[in-house]
Amino acid sequence: MVSSTATPPRPAVTAARGSTARTGLFAIPEMRWAAAAIALFALGLTAKLTGGPAWLWWALLLACYLVGGWEPGLEGLKALRDKTLDVDLLMVAAALGAAAIGQVVDGALLIVIFATSGALEALATTRTEDSVRGLLTLAPETATRLTDDGEQTVAAADLAVGDVILVRPGDRIAADGRVVDGASEVDQATITGEPLPIDKATGDEVFAGTLNGTGALLVRVERRAADSVVARIAALVEEAGRTKARTQLFIEKIEQRYSIGMVVATLAVFTVPLILGAALRDSLLRAMTFMIVASPCAVVLATMPPLLAAIATAGRHGVLVKSAVVMEQLGATTVVAFDKTGTLTRGTPELVAIQPLPGSAVTEEQVLRLAAAVEHPSEHPLAAAIVRAARQRGLVFPAVRDFTAYPGRGVSGLVDGSLVRVSSPAVLADGDPRAAAAPAGHDAVKPPPSTAADIVAMTQSRGHTAVVVLRDDEPVAVLGFTDQVRPEAADTVAALTASTGGAPVLLTGDNHATADRLARQLGIGAVRAGLLPHDKVTAVRELAADGSRVTMVGDGINDAPALAAAHVGIAMGGAGSDLTVQTADAIVVRDELTTIPTVIALSRRARRVVLANLAIAAGFLGVLVLWDLIGHLPLPLGVLGHEGSTVIVGLNGLRLLRSSAWRRAHEQATGRR
Repeated sequence: MVSSTATPPRPAVTAARGSTARTGLFAIPEMRWAAAAIALFALGLTAKLTGGPAWLWWALLLACYLVGGWEPGLEGLKALRDKTLDVDLLMVAAALGAAAIGQVVDGALLIVIFATSGALEALATTRTEDSVRGLLTLAPETATRLTDDGEQTVAAADLAVGDVILVRPGDRIAADGRVVDGASEVDQATITGEPLPIDKATGDEVFAGTLNGTGALLVRVERRAADSVVARIAALVEEAGRTKARTQLFIEKIEQRYSIGMVVATLAVFTVPLILGAALRDSLLRAMTFMIVASPCAVVLATMPPLLAAIATAGRHGVLVKSAVVMEQLGATTVVAFDKTGTLTRGTPELVAIQPLPGSAVTEEQVLRLAAAVEHPSEHPLAAAIVRAARQRGLVFPAVRDFTAYPGRGVSGLVDGSLVRVSSPAVLADGDPRAAAAPAGHDAVKPPPSTAADIVAMTQSRGHTAVVVLRDDEPVAVLGFTDQVRPEAADTVAALTASTGGAPVLLTGDNHATADRLARQLGIGAVRAGLLPHDKVTAVRELAADGSRVTMVGDGINDAPALAAAHVGIAMGGAGSDLTVQTADAIVVRDELTTIPTVIALSRRARRVVLANLAIAAGFLGVLVLWDLIGHLPLPLGVLGHEGSTVIVGLNGLRLLRSSAWRRAHEQATGRR
């Protein structure tokens, strides 16, 4: 949208419950006004082209002016009151001037373009606000607080620092705090992005909105609801969004001076001939002709069609770019920052290693069969990975009896008459309190051979998650799990390194060892690991501090603030959260990483076409204005030249709609033909 009217601050999103998000398109006033303006324009143009009475199509088109132009006109007048002049008011004035000299259709078309652009901007803003509001619902509305009188159900917003709450299996945690009793595994991917649930026991920190696993926890509250990590994520998204809303298209950066100059020149063209004795009608006609030929229609269209065509082409190939501003900025990218889990990796654990212990007398398939049997009833992500791997090998595993889950430690059950346990490596530590709960009727875990600990250490040194399999309390094997790297990740990193002149950066909430290993594997330069959402925002701002143009790519709720803080935020849409998708400026709909360097290359092509169009438009505008000032430019010829330049730059921009545009951008990005 070509408008310099400052974007008003968005309404603050509070943690209050019960607010109803605006979901329908026509619940947004700007969408209703734009739809009405388009309908009136279509009816008026149809009536004119089909030979309808002049009063009818004039009335319809003037109604289009009123419906679509009152809001930008009002905003322009408000800006004028603040002693600024913007293109909103200028374009409304040009539209009215066109109507005054009989070019009512041209003026109505300008009104429709402006009304539609404003509606799309309002839609994007509203959806982002609704998504931020939805983020706050991650934390439950109520909590079970423990008092001297027993359990008490209270509003989560009423919890005070120091309160102790009970978190039952499968519940979301209501407040940031620390575990004072119990053990469980907690899925905190929404906050840290870690792909696997994290074992929690006494003394460990937990976050509001994260999902408890199979154990019960007693948590002492350490932050009020308004200060929780999830609430701060919402605040960070809003703050960064307001900052980025001030970004403008290139043409908007010069509109203030151009607007003032055009108004002054139009007044001069009208008044100077009058002072010198010219007729009022002739002076008015010359001034209106000047306003038409000098209006920035061709300049606006020089910018928009190439960018919109590039947006359409990207959309056909699985990348949704939300605005022309974003498409323009993508081409300026100098640094790309990636999240890890769900972005460069698939976000789900896979079994990648089965290592039987020496002397255990079991094969890999026997280990997998036993582990799959005992894990089949479990809902843990690692259990799903084990069962999936067994089925992929065509293994048939028996039913388990006496299945028992030990929160934060693993599971056990009787398989073929033997006690089988799949446990965390803590089970190997002699005297470890987390390994102390063996099923009734069985001895505690015997001290394992040193090779078991060695294999666990070796597995973890490779960046894998290690799990121990025991049969009748004897360790028999170690399983290794990892989050699988997307097969196209290495090529994408290489293409971005070549096109931006520097290797991408990895920003992740995962641990340093895993992050460093992935970075070495893919050729990523800098790594920042163990980051919470606000840390990622800080990292993005530090990257931009030296003048770099940062594009951030992520998929989780924890990435949303960083996506909003970056110059361009790109969400992986296949697994991306609602908030991430709404906050991002572009969405990779099909989860194909290779489209990211391609869309950046396409943006650069669009920018080159924009510059060429601006040169064409400026040439036409200069000739027509000089002709009108120095000689006598007939109005029909002025309109023809003005509209002709508009058509030329429009057609030139639409070249990017061709299917070859994406192919050439891909070749440029990857160096492949």
